Order: sequence, then structure tokens, then C-alpha cells
Amino acid sequence: MWNVRRSDDAARLRPGLSESIRADEPSYPQENDRKLALKVSIHRKLLDKINLAALDQFTREQIEAEIKDIVLELLESQRELLNARERQELVTEVLDELLGLGPLEPLLKDQTITDILVNGPDTVFVERGGLLEKVSTRFQDDKHLLRIIQKIVSAVGRRIDESSPYVDARLADGSRVNAIIPPLAIDGSTLSIRKFAKQRISMERLVELGSVPVPMAEVMKAIVRARRNVLISGGTGSGKTTLLNAMSSFIDHRERIVTIEDSAELQLQQEHIVRLETRPPNLEGKGEVSQRDLVKNALRMRPDRIIIGEVRAGEAFDMLQAMNTGHDGSMTTVHANTPRDALARVEQMIGMSGIDITPRSARTQIASAINVVIQVARLMDGRRRVVSLSEVTGMEGDTITMQEIFRFKATGRADDGTVLGHFEATGIRPKLLNDARAYGIELSAELFRPELQMN
Repeated sequence: MWNVRRSDDAARLRPGLSESIRADEPSYPQENDRKLALKVSIHRKLLDKINLAALDQFTREQIEAEIKDIVLELLESQRELLNARERQELVTEVLDELLGLGPLEPLLKDQTITDILVNGPDTVFVERGGLLEKVSTRFQDDKHLLRIIQKIVSAVGRRIDESSPYVDARLADGSRVNAIIPPLAIDGSTLSIRKFAKQRISMERLVELGSVPVPMAEVMKAIVRARRNVLISGGTGSGKTTLLNAMSSFIDHRERIVTIEDSAELQLQQEHIVRLETRPPNLEGKGEVSQRDLVKNALRMRPDRIIIGEVRAGEAFDMLQAMNTGHDGSMTTVHANTPRDALARVEQMIGMSGIDITPRSARTQIASAINVVIQVARLMDGRRRVVSLSEVTGMEGDTITMQEIFRFKATGRADDGTVLGHFEATGIRPKLLNDARAYGIELSAELFRPELQMN
């Protein structure tokens, strides 16, 4: 018979934690607070009764069967009267606390939620359908929240404390996490989780959702197949990574792709992929590996394409160098509100590289390297759209020239708040037609007719 109960001579918990386990539990006047306190109390006492090292050897179902008996014993010793449903809920919540991320587990399992935003122990918001709403989830106190944060960051070999009070990390399922704690977070520890989509979103799905019209999707497919270099621009939560994932599905499976990210979240569908992730400095401030370091190293790995999750600093210069020296078809994203702003942001990042280069030379590099800029946005109703597809055509004097091929034109709002509008072609015949033809891809001129409105 297996069991996870700890023996008397088992190793004690790490110093400091055992004292908090034995500390008197606070009393709460409200029912919800009483249940939360009971759950935390049971969890703490449970840690003294089980062998944590044994948990990895068994399934959640096996652990649940054993834990259920222990929880019932503890409830009886505390003279807590709960019905069958309440007991099962308590067992589930204690298991979430023991094996998962405590109060966050139900939110992580809810497929309708895309973002979880914890603003201190008592305030939690989620995003559903592009709109924020407050939920009843809460933590017992800031120490409880901090313990969950420590659990997240330690699992990926990172740390968070007063000397390093903010961190980027990821969960086991790939969800992206940012945490910041006091003294920088004034009202308590703050946690932001961008959930990792369980299902890869294809271009077909984006068309179904109305984020991309069919003609634009056809052009995007040709852009990738014709190995054009792509910059996807947009604000936070606008769908940049989602679009990058969808477009990457058009890359030939025979190509070698190297991805570079601060926190791995890309879901490429090819077989030949090398995924690289940055590393923060250690406690002594050494050992940091930046995106720029990884871009330089990627050039020695014989990549056919390089994909950077997001350019933020000097790595933009190295990315442009790669695009200009035989790694056509590379892609990246940038935070910006318009295609023109996106190019200006890249120019600023070149300045962060420490390379002594004139503004005109920097713009020449950009105009030569980047072929297409795609702008995505989250509209006022929460829906995400590709609002512009533009082509970089070259230089006129000191200015990078662009021409917009497709755009989304908003026309108003419905009574329920839905943004009304349509996609339209500008009527400009892109250089892409000739580039695609060189790769054996024929694009119909009908796709670019200005009178063609796409709902």
C-alpha cells in the first residue's frame, strides 16, 4: 500500500516555514473568509503529515485518495462540520494548493480566460473575450500570494526577492508570467499571467473569427512562402504572437527554424525547430544571456529562418543584419501603434546596440531588411483585428517609403458596443506580386481591387 504520510524521522521542512505552519490561524467573521482560512490551515497542517518527496511518484488521483483521508482526520480534529460537497471542494482546493498554484488553479483551467491579473491578495481580474472583469478569487494574505509566486519562479530556475523584485517566467504549460513584489509594488505583490493557448490557432481560425479576411490571409501565405521578412506591430494583448504563430504555419517543414524569446511561448508547427530562451543574471549578477547574445549565436546554427518573439533593444540591429545576409523569411514582433511607429521603434532600438551608425544608415538597413509590416489591434469591443498590411518599398531621401495594401476601416458602433467596420484593399499592386511569382506563387490581381470590401 502506497502512502505519502511522512514518518517521524523524515526531514523537516526548510527553516522558517515550519514556524508559519504551526502559527495560530487568524479568525474571519465572513463565511468566505472562514473557508479560506480553513483551507490554508488544513494545507499547512497537511505539510507536517505527508512526505513531499513521495508526491512525484504518484498520479493526482492516487494522491487525492490518500489526501482525502488525511483531510477528513484534520477536519474531525478541528471539529469542522462540512457536508459531502463542501468536503470534496476542500480536498480539491487543498490539492490545488499542494500540487498547483492554489486559488489560481480554477482560473488556469477555465478555457474562456486569456489573462489573469492579480493586484495584491484581495483583488483579481481576468480577461474574457477581450474584456476585463473582477472575480471573487483571493489569497489569504500577501505571504500566501508571495508563496505562490515563489513556486512559479523557482520551477524555472529564477528568483524573486527584495534585491530582485520583479521577474519574467513561464508556467509548465507555457503560459507567460510577470511578477513584481514590494517594495516596488506598493499595494502588495502583483502577478500577471498571459495564458498559453491549448490549441494552436491557425490562419483558418483567424478567418473564422473575423480577425483576418480571406484575401488578406492569401496574401499572408504568399508573404511567408516567398520568404519576405515580416515585422508584426501592435499594442499589449493585441494578438501579435497569435498572428506570428498562425503565419509560421506556412513555413516549409523542410526548413530549419531558430526561435529566440525572453519567455518561450511560440507554438510553431514544424518539426525542425530549435527553441532558444534568454537567461537572467544569477545572484552575483553574472551569467546573463540576452536576446542579442542568442541572435548572434543563432547565426552560427545554420538557420533557414530566425524568429524573435519580440525585439526590445539592441538585438534589433543583429536581427536586421541576419535578414540582410541570407536569412530571408525571418519574422519578429514589436510594440507600436502604427506601421510607421513600428519602423521608428526599430530605429530607436538600433541606437541601443551601441553601434555607431547614422540615422540614414539605420533607416537604409531597415528599408533593405524589412519587407512587410502588419499592424494588429484590440478594438474597443475587445475583439482583435489585423488593421493594416503595408509593404516597405525603399527610401526617398532620408525617409523610408511604405504603401498600405489592406486596412480595416471602422464605421461606428452597434447598440451592444460591437465595433462596426469592414476590411478593404487600397488598390495598390504590391511588389510582392513579382516576388511571389519568382517562387512559383501566383496571386490574383482581384485580391487587390479597391472596390472589394471584405466583412
